[in-house]
Parts: sequence; C-alpha cells; structure tokens
Amino acid sequence: MSSEMIIQIIKEVQKAYEANASEIEKLDQAIGDGDHVINMRRGMKAILEIEEELGSLKPADALNKIGMTLLASIGGAAGPLFASMFMGMAKVPGSDDIHNSKTIAKMFSSGVELVKQRGKADVGDKTMMDVLIPVSNLFSELVETDNLSKNEMLGQLMAEAERGMLSTKDIAATKGRASYLGERAKGHIDPGAKSCQLIIFTICNYLINRGESK
Repeated sequence: MSSEMIIQIIKEVQKAYEANASEIEKLDQAIGDGDHVINMRRGMKAILEIEEELGSLKPADALNKIGMTLLASIGGAAGPLFASMFMGMAKVPGSDDIHNSKTIAKMFSSGVELVKQRGKADVGDKTMMDVLIPVSNLFSELVETDNLSKNEMLGQLMAEAERGMLSTKDIAATKGRASYLGERAKGHIDPGAKSCQLIIFTICNYLINRGESK
C-alpha cells in the first residue's frame, strides 16, 4: 500500500458515497441530526483538496494528515471519530511499509480502538462500532488462517460488515442523537453503521478488482 493507493481508495469511497448518499441521508433524518451526509462529503472534499501533498508523504504521515484534515473539516461527532480512525492506523509500527495483511489488520484494529475510546461506544449501542468492532475482530482472526485466500478473506469481511450494519436495525440506541428516541429508534439502520459498511465494501471491492488480493 502506498500514499497514492490511499488517495485512490478515498476517491472510490467518494464515488460510492455519492451513489448512496440519498439512502444514508434518509437514515440520518429518521434517527440522527440529518447532517451526516453533509459532513462526510465535506471531509472527503477536504482530503482530496490536499491530494498532491498527501501523495508526497509516507503512508503513515499521509494517514495522520488525513486524520487531522477530517478533524478540522467535519463538524459534529463524525469528525473526531473518523479522524481517530486514521490517526490510530498511523500509529502502528510498520505502517510506512505495508506488504501483508497482518500489518493492515493491526492498523485497522488500532484505528478502531481509538474510535472506541473517543466515542465511548461498543457493540450493541447502535453506532458505527456495530460494524467496525466485529470487522476488526474478524480481520485479526482471519489473517492468522493460513489456508484462506485474500479474496476469501475480503469476502468474509464484507459479509461481517453487512451483518453488523443490519444488526443496528432492531436495537435501541444508547449513544448519540438516536439515543433520545429510545425504542422509537428501532426499525432504522444507524447511518454511521451504514457509512462504515459502505466504506468497507468499497475498499474490499477495490482490492479485489485491482488484484491486490490475489
């Protein structure tokens, strides 16, 4: 993985997000503040505005710079949380020279842990963590499985992200704006969980189509 690939992945995520923005906006209007899509768009736009600078940095520095940019550009709760993801990934030793799935799994786990600490949410709270934590745990397990191809691993991670996202539909929220709705939040998928599922799907599909997973 290189800084150029990180930029390309963000471009792919931006395209996927635009294609699904209406759906995510409706989810947020139902149980959130209604500004999730606006904030996510603002964050991705801010990242791509510094594309040239990011391309000149080592991967760890690029990830940290992305985190700082998100922190400065995204309002509400989403900014600090998504910023923490990138900053946490940048902290892992070896993140400047990524050649194997085990290193990436450690980076993902570090990012998720920092998001968890910042947001003080866990699985079952009807948040993005219902996707991120299970996917991170599964990723850490799968990279230790010798007879599993990378394509198969990516497929399982996508399935876990989908499962985590759908799980938020039938639970009441205990964190964030949706927590004020109590039982009325049931029946709606959490918009942050949907965003994370979409991002994970996009990254996995990008790697599969690019041939990085062979």
